[in-house]
Amino acid sequence: MKAFEYFEVECPEPVGGAAYRAIAEHILQDLDLLKVIGRLHIYIDPKVPIFVAVGLTRKLPRLVRVRDLSNVLERPGNIVLDIADETHLSELLTVLWDRYGRDRIDQPDRFTVVINDPEAKGAEIEDIVVFDPSEYLYRDLIYALQYIAPEGFKVRREWVREGRFFYVASENTLPEDVVDRLVAAQFAKIGVKE
Repeated sequence: MKAFEYFEVECPEPVGGAAYRAIAEHILQDLDLLKVIGRLHIYIDPKVPIFVAVGLTRKLPRLVRVRDLSNVLERPGNIVLDIADETHLSELLTVLWDRYGRDRIDQPDRFTVVINDPEAKGAEIEDIVVFDPSEYLYRDLIYALQYIAPEGFKVRREWVREGRFFYVASENTLPEDVVDRLVAAQFAKIGVKE
């Protein structure tokens, strides 16, 4: 799988641009983000000083639901979850505790969870979202961009939504209209028109 459809670091200083490209590749690889970012354009000008990163994510992994982790068996007075995949078991228990209360959830062994609620319906439980990979992806993406941006650029704006993201950082205050123009110009370079 190709890492990026498009990746460019634009900088008036070629040596600095090459260094930031290497830093970005290294950090994104360490956080396992190369396969989820489709396009990324980074603009950095240390004289202004400004750092702008814009990008598009690829199709994200789907939501993980109860039915993806277990078989749901309806019994009189309770529901038994036969756990087939323990990967998100802790998240599953947290969701069930929040929904039904800790006193109604039993886990007699690591492969079985019992929901003691006579009102619970198996079909509804199967559809409960246990894990949303996009929440962690976006958090990791912003975390990565914070490390890629130059040290000392503490004034930041970030935005992540629906497959698009931007991160702007500077030492100076950033008026909203300036940020909007900078971000729109960088998005245009990756083929996104506002």
